[in-house]
Formats: sequence, C-alpha cells, structure tokens
Amino acid sequence: MAALAWLLIPLFAAVGAAIWGGWASRNRTTGDVAELAGYARFRDAMEKTGSAGPPSR
Repeated sequence: MAALAWLLIPLFAAVGAAIWGGWASRNRTTGDVAELAGYARFRDAMEKTGSAGPPSR
C-alpha cells in the first residue's frame, strides 16, 4: 500500500502541473482592445495640450 502512495504522488503532481499549465497559458487578450484605445486617447490628449517650445526654467 505504501508503494501505491509513492506512485500516486507524482501522478497528482503531474495532473496539478497540467492544470496549472493550462491556466497559465490561457488567452487573456480580451482587455487589450480597450487598453489600446485608452492609450490612443491619452496620446491624442497629450499632443493637444503640448506647448510649442521647451519648458522655461
């Protein structure tokens, strides 16, 4: 029975590693579109509020 327990430990580790690997490699690109659109709005706002010359000291 002890030998069976020692064989099940690597099996559970392999199943856990497979679950974690699947979770870590999931597709997470759903939020990129909104984030890129926000960055584009930020760039536009920075270009509109920019001054003509370098800042004076």
